[in-house]
Amino acid sequence: MRELTVPPMVTAPLVGGLADAVFDHARSDPGRIALGRKDASGQWGDVTAQQFRDEVLALAKGLLAQGVRFGDRVAVMSRTRYEWTLFDFALWTVGAQPVPVYPTSSAEQVHWMLHDAAVTACVVEHEDHAMTVGSVVDRLPQLKRLWQLDTGAIDELVEAGERIDDEVVQRHRRAVTPESVATVIYTSGTTGRPKGCVLTHANFMFEADTLIERWEPVFRSRPGDEASTLLFLPLAHVFGRMVEIAAVRGRVKLGHQPALTADVLLPDLAAFGPTFVLAVPYVFEKVFHAARRRAEAEGRLGLFDKAVDVAVRYAEALEHRAFGLGPGPSAALRMRHQFFDKAVYGRVRDAFGGRVRHAMSGGSAMERRMGLFFAGAGVTVYEGYGLTESASAATANPPERTKYGTVGRPVPGTAVRIAEDGEVWLRGRNVFAGYLNDQDATRAVLSDGWLATGDVGALDADGYLTITGRKKEILVTTSGKSVSPLGLEERVRSHPLVAQCVVVGNNRPFVAALVTLDQEAVDHWLAMQGRAPLPPAELVRDPGLEKEIRRAVIAANTLVSKAESIRTFRILAHPFSEEHGLLTPSLKLKRRAIEAAYAAEVDALYR
Repeated sequence: MRELTVPPMVTAPLVGGLADAVFDHARSDPGRIALGRKDASGQWGDVTAQQFRDEVLALAKGLLAQGVRFGDRVAVMSRTRYEWTLFDFALWTVGAQPVPVYPTSSAEQVHWMLHDAAVTACVVEHEDHAMTVGSVVDRLPQLKRLWQLDTGAIDELVEAGERIDDEVVQRHRRAVTPESVATVIYTSGTTGRPKGCVLTHANFMFEADTLIERWEPVFRSRPGDEASTLLFLPLAHVFGRMVEIAAVRGRVKLGHQPALTADVLLPDLAAFGPTFVLAVPYVFEKVFHAARRRAEAEGRLGLFDKAVDVAVRYAEALEHRAFGLGPGPSAALRMRHQFFDKAVYGRVRDAFGGRVRHAMSGGSAMERRMGLFFAGAGVTVYEGYGLTESASAATANPPERTKYGTVGRPVPGTAVRIAEDGEVWLRGRNVFAGYLNDQDATRAVLSDGWLATGDVGALDADGYLTITGRKKEILVTTSGKSVSPLGLEERVRSHPLVAQCVVVGNNRPFVAALVTLDQEAVDHWLAMQGRAPLPPAELVRDPGLEKEIRRAVIAANTLVSKAESIRTFRILAHPFSEEHGLLTPSLKLKRRAIEAAYAAEVDALYR
């Protein structure tokens, strides 16, 4: 199949903007719990639809009082927290355009985004962010205001807005149309300088309303539940932004968690008790590997690995039945699955708070076996695919026919086409208006309504999309063999001890790899052998560790021909980090930067 279009399920809005949902919900159901918010003592409290509307209105008045006008761009530099969502909807209420900035951005990145977007005001979370902005403020003549959340910015703005009449705000809100610009989101930039994606209120409303209409049944653990989700994705990323918008529009209780570390995230998942979660594969991998390490420490590794095998076979049998390829799980398999549900799978579900039965994953590819395991353990993960330029998901697995290892079918109202060179093209109401201040870049990716994604993939006979790599990341060895590194890297990375893998070999005689380690997993591995932790310089030369990584490489090589296989590898002492410019803020590998930083190590692989 080369092209598939799925008809829309929702009608495009003719009037209004994203903030209207806040005011409509407060009017129709003022007492409904709309959000959860942590207090100073760390306890979760409820925020009703009416309370949230009142806070949005008060902040919107303050923004007007402080000089923010219709069409102005206001940067927000913060971790994921309640106040970001409050600012988003207050800015949309007055017709302003939030410009999200990753909290880990460097001074030069901040300068570029604020300068390129002609930002007139900026919200930062704390003093470090304020100092980052302050270090480049002399080169930002249009920046007039800076508000700091942890020094009372919201109270300051609310007080400033007390003299503004409510009707002034409402006039601004009524002036917003679906085609008004909602935000400018800068791409992570795996190569080159980030570009500002201009997304409209219509883009987001179509995307959110489609996801709500098509996937609403998965928002609840069971019929009658109050739908709720804990957002721990960065709101600076389009995926997190879509979760925020869809939760507010879909009347899903929304909580915020700024940290992805297990010691902070897991207790909040238990306390908040979401009915579904949206995450990147990294989160699911962390949960899986933590559960496996815990089982090994308790002397139950054999039991756990058997449970994994049963979960995978059980989910695969259900998948085959959904596609008419088999009868479903046998009686014996159902009995074994039921036994492990009590012994193993319940613990996995508890890691998400105990109520989650459905989840969505995006941002990067999830290995098929990982998806099957979670489905067999009672948490079905619906993998999807999209870009900033498509306002998040363009494809996703449907609830009734999930095909693990793929990113699903086009979401309703979207078309997918596979070009002659294998590039994935998208078309739909969710596709962006273009790049800010860059017509050449816009023309390079938009043609006759189609968005050229830069990703390479294939549609199967059922219309399910599989992403196989990036056009710019295809390696060509000196023998002329083209190699897509993505599948190899994912398989190597599936080993519990591996954190990251980068395949190299462009203009080289064969394919090789750089591998980094998951330090927590390595410490556990050493402890289970009765060995003390090793310093990094000794660890990378440890024969036992090298043997484990070689197993991961051999497993990856079973996916490809001999000419495409990894011939040798190098274990690195330290992981690739955003701090050193080797990862994007969304944790994607910056291949060129990595190869430059480790040029000596790469050269050594070919001697």
